[in-house]
Amino acid sequence: MKSRSPLRKGERAATSGPMNTGADYSSGTTGATKPSLGAGGAEGRAPGAVLTVLGLETSCDETAASVVRLSASGAEVLSSVIHSQIDEHAAFGGVVPEIAARSHVEMIDGVARRAMAEAGIGYAALDGVAATAGPGLVGGVMVGLSYGKAVALARDLPLIAVNHLEGHAVSARLGAETTYPFLLLLVSGGHCQLLEVRGIGDMSRLGTTIDDAAGEAFDKIAKAMGLGYPGGPALETLAASGDGSRFELPRALLGRKDCDFSFSGLKTAASRLAQTCETDQDKADLADAVQKAIARQLSERTERAMVAYAEAHEHLHFVVAGGVAANKTIRRMLEDLATKHGFGFLAPPMVYCTDNAAMIALAGAERLEKGMVSDIDVAARPRWPLDEARANADPVHKKTGRKGAKA
Repeated sequence: MKSRSPLRKGERAATSGPMNTGADYSSGTTGATKPSLGAGGAEGRAPGAVLTVLGLETSCDETAASVVRLSASGAEVLSSVIHSQIDEHAAFGGVVPEIAARSHVEMIDGVARRAMAEAGIGYAALDGVAATAGPGLVGGVMVGLSYGKAVALARDLPLIAVNHLEGHAVSARLGAETTYPFLLLLVSGGHCQLLEVRGIGDMSRLGTTIDDAAGEAFDKIAKAMGLGYPGGPALETLAASGDGSRFELPRALLGRKDCDFSFSGLKTAASRLAQTCETDQDKADLADAVQKAIARQLSERTERAMVAYAEAHEHLHFVVAGGVAANKTIRRMLEDLATKHGFGFLAPPMVYCTDNAAMIALAGAERLEKGMVSDIDVAARPRWPLDEARANADPVHKKTGRKGAKA
């Protein structure tokens, strides 16, 4: 029998066991909500009603399930189970979509069962089931979404299709009550965006990457340096003993006054420099230079967004979310920046920075509260911008084909 990779630190193994008993996301486009299965309907719930939702996340290389209870006092995570595929992809230096999808198929039922058991409730206590419907590796997305549909059908529950990025957008609310609106920096392995978040399903893009994401740059540079997979955490650890002043790295888009990002030039330059590193100290120095360069660009673009945001808002709140938000150097720099400009600073607890299902369950509960539910024929989407109207009208990546705008 093939051995399974270990769970993320602090999580228990997801093994099968006895069961312990407005946007239209059905099409991914803006419009009126459609009725769904079960009692949730499209009319929404009474304000302050307690909602308990099972969330499912399978967009990349983690199979995750979580039960979250949303009430007037905030969100309570009743369970959060994550099966990591790190060992299965490590030999390839990155995520292999076919391997990821097969692992999701094998693990999703056991992970969901464990989440329900740890929550100490049966399906009768659920008010809905939320599943990531994109963006992501579509083979994996289909697994979690299909499982969610099966639960919704079998248990007569409302189905809520959740945009993975919206899950990250609300993830800070898992650690503390955060009022809307707020300025968000969403920075992860596949995405790097600045957004004005006015509420669930109501977000506007202020800036995005025109090529690579910050997390992608971390991982690919780490791979060029021979640091293994996942590269971002390994590079951060190595940078702690380095002196980045030895290396000069390019700074992108200096002549532009917008809030967009670009990391491809940095990635190429650092990967070439990695070939010249002869000692462990050389690698540590380069790692420090890379980390500081990425942090500097994130800080510069975020500062521009803060200035513009402050002109239009009285209450200033800044949230950073996504896997790169777990980087302590970047988090500290952004927190200092928020203080400088009079913003309250908030980031998710470390365990909810990287992909997890608690954020999907919370986004699903907030949508259910407003009656934003999905039809059973909702499709998995490899691409799904949060601000789809602007992404389609002014796409960063012009040649998007029939898949639609990327960002």
